[in-house]
Amino acid sequence: MLMLLNIAACRGAMLHFHESCSADERWRDAPPPSYAAAGAIMPSLEWKRLLRLLVLAAVCLGAQTHGHASGHPRHDTAGNFAFRERALRDTAPGRRNETQALQRFALPPPTYQGSRSFAQLLKRRRSVRNFAATPLTLAQIGQLLWAAQGITTSGKLRTAPSAGALYPLELYVVAGHVEGLPAGLYHYDTYGHILVLVASGDRRRALASAAVQQMWVAEAPVIVVFGAVRARTSARYGGRADRFVHIETGHAAENLFLQAEDMNLGTVVVGSFDDGAVARVLQLADGVAPLLLMPVGARR
Repeated sequence: MLMLLNIAACRGAMLHFHESCSADERWRDAPPPSYAAAGAIMPSLEWKRLLRLLVLAAVCLGAQTHGHASGHPRHDTAGNFAFRERALRDTAPGRRNETQALQRFALPPPTYQGSRSFAQLLKRRRSVRNFAATPLTLAQIGQLLWAAQGITTSGKLRTAPSAGALYPLELYVVAGHVEGLPAGLYHYDTYGHILVLVASGDRRRALASAAVQQMWVAEAPVIVVFGAVRARTSARYGGRADRFVHIETGHAAENLFLQAEDMNLGTVVVGSFDDGAVARVLQLADGVAPLLLMPVGARR
């Protein structure tokens, strides 16, 4: 589509060029005041036309070759939704076996009324590394996950902005102490607002060990892990994808931070970990990279 638009633009510019040239021809064909004056003006007209043609050719060439390597979208806005849906489908997390696929836990719908003003949440927000043994509830888990990556409109837009609305982020929950939820590793299905079991068993200590032995991480009843499928963004933005993915991760993490504060819960961003070890603990599919961990729980 973009190429067709470029071609159309170039054709329109060429038409304008020819029309302007015709005007020049008409002006040149008008009876000059004298042969001497005409001889002085005509060479400048030819150079003017040649220069205009060279500039036009450069613009058309640049429009066709300028692509996603420089960070500009490759696809037109009208096709953005279809492109995004295809990207999400083609780069989904790895398949699960049939037994795991049936183990889904519906999350309560989110609430849209907070207990504090936005300004109060910003003022109160702090990093918390000491957690009580109090379990979390499914409602709390659902609210936190929705704040980070929940759906907000029928058009599938989410709570955090995303370059091109491509949504490369994938959220995982390492649950150890949640009411009504067996200990295990879960993937957050954003569109269904459900948790899908990836693996059974408490993996908090294994994850804390992968986070360069920060064992306090395992004290939180839940650890939310942000992963990203870079290919979703790079398919459109090329070399700028890493920057856009990291920006989006920051948006989503701050959303979770502020939502936790509104619920009187504590959390912190953990970025020091062994990427490969975390990927193994989470059984991440190829193409899904871990970006940060956020242990969440009641303050101690």
